[in-house]
Amino acid sequence: MQSFSAIIISLAFFSIANSLAARLLEPRRLGSSDDFIKTSCEVTRYPDLCYQSLSAYDSTIQDDPTQLANAALNVTLQSAESTSNMVLNMSKAHNLRPKGAGPIRDCVENMKDSVDELQQSLVAMKDLEGPDFEIKMSNIQTWVSAALTDEDTCMDGFEGNAMNGKVKDTIRSYIERVAQLTSNALALINKLVN
Repeated sequence: MQSFSAIIISLAFFSIANSLAARLLEPRRLGSSDDFIKTSCEVTRYPDLCYQSLSAYDSTIQDDPTQLANAALNVTLQSAESTSNMVLNMSKAHNLRPKGAGPIRDCVENMKDSVDELQQSLVAMKDLEGPDFEIKMSNIQTWVSAALTDEDTCMDGFEGNAMNGKVKDTIRSYIERVAQLTSNALALINKLVN
């Protein structure tokens, strides 16, 4: 009787081991999703940044262009919000002369607008079903383009400004990254429309 139990246990163990081995030899689903993201990012101006910022979401994105565009917008919004807060905090932390305070104040306003436009885009992305798909996508493209313009306007405000170089360079580098993410999100949205 004991040998019969040992045989059953051995068969169960062998079956589990075979099942695990078969799974390990199967192509991984994540790999195809990862390839999808990498290939999709080739249409963007900053493909390395695109892939780096979106690859962590491969299990959500899978092979879905809508989920890819949605993830790109989410990443962009998070970056825009944190950058907007950083610029606001820097404006409070540094004792800026009026010449330096003006561009930062304008930048804070531009970044608030950018965040609002990206939020509107995300809300619209959640409801793309129905006959007015093209109108909704057109609105999303307009809002993301406007967000990119706001970010560029923010950076332009620091051109030739007499503000502390380190503060100016720090702000510009953060805004530039947000603008690159926004540009990538717009490219992925445009691809979704086409």
